[in-house]
Amino acid sequence: MIARAVDVPRDALLQAYVGNGATYTDCFEVMSPVAVSLPDFIDAFYTTWLFRLERAVLVLPLRRRVRDAEVRALAGGADRFAVWRVEAREDGQILLCDQGGHTRSWLAISAKDGGVTRLLFGSAVVAAEGQELGRGIRFVMPLHRFYARALLRLAERKLRYS
Repeated sequence: MIARAVDVPRDALLQAYVGNGATYTDCFEVMSPVAVSLPDFIDAFYTTWLFRLERAVLVLPLRRRVRDAEVRALAGGADRFAVWRVEAREDGQILLCDQGGHTRSWLAISAKDGGVTRLLFGSAVVAAEGQELGRGIRFVMPLHRFYARALLRLAERKLRYS
């Protein structure tokens, strides 16, 4: 499945960060041929082999491993996961904020005809108040977009074959 860049939907929790000059936002979608719930998507996304690498890096600041049980807790309604807290949650979508308050991660599902599910993953990077995003952030954005698409494709594949 191809993960393609799309506009952040109007009803998305991530929409609060779109259009602010000191914020970078993106959104990617992939269509899954199976019916998917938000808890299943959260679980699949944060337990892909690629995100497990990110979880391994988080051992350093957290001084502990991030376990699959924490992912399941987030999927089940917990308000924290590793270095993120739930900023908002609605039916079919969740918005996470990192502990520093500078990044947001958004996951959403939308059921389509024929049992197809639209899976969405978006991000926001918020500059410190009164500042612009730095060149370093802008420099790594192509890598971030590649990583975001890969995570979304891997989560969809995991959902399709599980």
